Amino acid sequence: MAMAPRCSTFTTLSTLLFILLVYSCRSAAPAFYLPGSYPHRYRPGDALAAKVNSLTSPSSKLPYPYYSLPFCAPPDGVRRAAESLGELLLGDRIETSPYRFSMLNNTAALFLCRTDPVAPAAAELIKSRIDDAYQVNLLLDTLPVVRYVKNPIAPEVLLRSTGFPFGVRADDGEYYVYNHLRLTVLLNKQNGTTRVEALMATADAAELISFAGGKEGGGYTVVGFEVVPCSVDHDAAAVRGKKMYDEIASKATAGCDPSVVGMRVQDGRPLVFSYEVSFVESSIEWPSRWDAYLEMGGAKVHWFSILNSIVVVAFLAAIVLVILLRTVRCDLAQYEELGGEAGGAHADELAGWKLVAGDVFREPSHPVLLCVLVGDGVRILGMGVVTILFAALGFMSPASRGALVTGMLCLYLVMGAAAGYAAVSLWKTLRQGDTAGWRSVAWRSSFAVFPAVGFAVFTALNCLLWYNGSTGAVPYLLFVGILLLWLLVSVPLTLAGGLLAPRVRHIEHPVRTNKIARQVPAARCSPWVMVAAAGTLPFGTVFIELFFIMSSLWLGRVYYVFGFLLVVMALLVAVCAEVSVVLTYMGLCVEDWRWWWRAFFASGSVALYTLGYAVYYLVFDLHSLAGPVSAALYVGYSLLMALAVMLATGAVGLAASFCFVHYLFSSLKMD
Repeated sequence: MAMAPRCSTFTTLSTLLFILLVYSCRSAAPAFYLPGSYPHRYRPGDALAAKVNSLTSPSSKLPYPYYSLPFCAPPDGVRRAAESLGELLLGDRIETSPYRFSMLNNTAALFLCRTDPVAPAAAELIKSRIDDAYQVNLLLDTLPVVRYVKNPIAPEVLLRSTGFPFGVRADDGEYYVYNHLRLTVLLNKQNGTTRVEALMATADAAELISFAGGKEGGGYTVVGFEVVPCSVDHDAAAVRGKKMYDEIASKATAGCDPSVVGMRVQDGRPLVFSYEVSFVESSIEWPSRWDAYLEMGGAKVHWFSILNSIVVVAFLAAIVLVILLRTVRCDLAQYEELGGEAGGAHADELAGWKLVAGDVFREPSHPVLLCVLVGDGVRILGMGVVTILFAALGFMSPASRGALVTGMLCLYLVMGAAAGYAAVSLWKTLRQGDTAGWRSVAWRSSFAVFPAVGFAVFTALNCLLWYNGSTGAVPYLLFVGILLLWLLVSVPLTLAGGLLAPRVRHIEHPVRTNKIARQVPAARCSPWVMVAAAGTLPFGTVFIELFFIMSSLWLGRVYYVFGFLLVVMALLVAVCAEVSVVLTYMGLCVEDWRWWWRAFFASGSVALYTLGYAVYYLVFDLHSLAGPVSAALYVGYSLLMALAVMLATGAVGLAASFCFVHYLFSSLKMD
């Protein structure tokens, strides 16, 4: 009977968490900035310098260094910017660029450089990058450059995209590069009466520092960065003898039109690059400057997905309530009526789950593997819940590039303690308190299944990226660092969690297990058919959000509605728990006491549909995916995603089924 309060407490906490999640969804898209993330204020005449990131493509998933193509280098040389762990894992390589401005100083066309004559090999590389639609990514004050183009279907509507294409293939079959950039910097003038004060602790006392406005008020903040790329064939006389940042009087740049091309790619012909910049005051405030990047359409679709999931949860909850409040209670009442002295005469009237009381807690086949899988599932589920919760509350600021990936990696390492504890606790429960062999379970939780499979896939894909010279490849030192983090942080924490579990009292079984296993009656239909079909309900809860997530990962679209995702995850957990409970009860009713693995895969089978949807998405939405390496990346990461989903949902299903079975057989009065 000790298990019922635990299940009740779990239900209460789940309800409170769900209310919190629904409340947080009311403001899912906007995010606030963490303390310490403050605006950089510029005075008139202050220098600004744009930076460049890796070249990316929606069709080829191999990012390449910016200077792998014949671009102009800054006069003081190319320098790498400091990058976070998440940025490096995402393939970002931020470097300095020659694009430099002076605050509020609008400039006409400025000469950048004239490259050496393009060699045949370089010309082929340029054409290949243009065919794969590679984009140039500039950054100014951490803001990516934005390009607006007219919608071909509705010309009055402008489409927004980050970055701009390196070049274009014209209707005549020739290749042209966008060698002239018309840049626009949007500024917000700070109110001169505004005081921004920071209390800084010093060695002696607290010092109050005020950034009050002077003659220029509070200065200016950068709130937008836009570009119009043009292909311009500069006059030879206009660029002859020019140095970097000299003004050029080229008539071609006066009518900068992206639809008109002029700088053709030819063997032996140099490329000439130039740019111009203008500063425009904007009413956009600094805290809202990311809204244009994070704006996502389809809010009604997200709400429809949530309402659909709520209907599924309510339907399954009704089934579970019928099982618990009606069917089970009637069965228990009938069992008590047949008990006592008359029980032997009417024993043949008993049927169903009551007859497997002596076998229901029998140790399943491959118990170590089951414990390791559940431990991995707890780790992944904990990492996902905490990451999405922090992101929904605004702690994953978009200004901090790679913060989401960095947080996920750190949480995965820390959650090793939960994985070890869950795996060894389940092992101890299966063995009815016997802790022999827990060290083997803890060690295997540190290395086996998801850590081993994930590291093997990551290493194989990283070697492919290394071979192709892509910035998506993790640098060698970082690769070694990640391996050391796994060995020196994750493994000890997993072992520490496993060491703690034997010291905690295990959950006692309410009934004793017979020495001889009961024979399972032959089933008309394999129970694994129902297990495979059960995954449709959890998948129906998440498939709409899965589309947006896949589009963010593979099509470069922005996904920042973590409030919706948090609610959907809570609904997914509820559906997985209910589906597993229903299938477990159905199995026990036909006197099949082998419920452990079926409970795990009843909810974990959603991974099959997730993998199937990944194949569907590849065929119908990523039909422009170019090259076998890009396909290998997609398949490898899709397999890892499906495995992670199976482990997390399987752990939820097994935990819910165990609570249900424990409560069910705690109500029996056994002789």
